[in-house]
This record gives sequence, structure tokens and C-alpha cells, in this order.
Amino acid sequence: MAENATIARPYAEAAFSLAKDKNALDGWSTALNRLATSVTLPQVKACLGNPRISTGQMQDLFGDVLGTSAPADARNFVRVLIDNDRLAVLPEISEQFEVLKNNAQGVKEANITSAFPLDDASLRQLTADVEQRYGCKILPVVTVDASLIGGVKIAVGDEVIDASVRGKLASMAASLMN
Repeated sequence: MAENATIARPYAEAAFSLAKDKNALDGWSTALNRLATSVTLPQVKACLGNPRISTGQMQDLFGDVLGTSAPADARNFVRVLIDNDRLAVLPEISEQFEVLKNNAQGVKEANITSAFPLDDASLRQLTADVEQRYGCKILPVVTVDASLIGGVKIAVGDEVIDASVRGKLASMAASLMN
């Protein structure tokens, strides 16, 4: 939802700023991911906005979710989210934080769609080839789509590399029609 993304942006930027200043990007990433996952659980959703649950109880609940390995500032961040009734946008905050983190670390996400499951060696080789092409670290996100017939389709940012059989057939069909 666009509205949630707009609400989440300043929180994600604040979390990123705190994490970057303390050189704790990975710790914050883990903490936000854990929090974002927790708010999608039906039991936790039932607690959000429940007037019977006090602010202190919510802080205890999300403090337990964070665990002891989370950065100290993350607990204060959760308090701010609770006070501003923004816990529901944690998934968007986590997503936007990851984008900021990846940009700062020079990492690009590659959405790789394959006709068949890729084994580890194939994925490593494909990732290395994409890293060489783009000159940066690549974070692969792999999905399987049998409708591709064969090959792969890779999307990095706005650029799409379609090396699938289905894509080649569509290209041939377009050429024959012209």
C-alpha cells in the first residue's frame, strides 16, 4: 500500500541513520526483519490496536521479539513505533531499510526467475556473471516459473535480461510478424 510506504519512509530513514552511525547495519537489518515478521502473525495482529493491552505490555512483547542480540537503539525505536501507533508498518520499514542498506553497501538485488530450480553451483556462477556485468555485489532472489520453458529471466533494477526460451520465442514471433 502506497500510504504505508509513505508512513514507513521516515522511520526507515531514521533507523538507517542510527544503524549507520553505530556501524550496526546488519544487526538492525536482523532486528527489523524479525519485528516485521512478528507483526504479520495472527496472534500479534490481534494485539495491535487492542485497547486492553498497555503500552508497557506492547514494549515487553516486542522486546522479547527483539531478543538480547538486537542493538540497544532498536528498543527505543520500537518504543517510538508503539507510541505513534506505527507497528503495523514494520514490514514496509524493514523493506525500505534493506533498500537503503543495500545502496550504502553497493549491493543490487537481482530477481532471477528460472524455468527449473537452480542448484548451488549454477546460482553461484549466474550470480558471479551478473556481478561482473554490473560491477557490484548482487543479492539474488530466485523464483521458479515453469512457463518460461527453459533458461532464466534476470531483473536488476529497471533492466531485464530475458534469456528464457519463452522470451526468445516471443522475440522470434515479433520478428516474423514485422
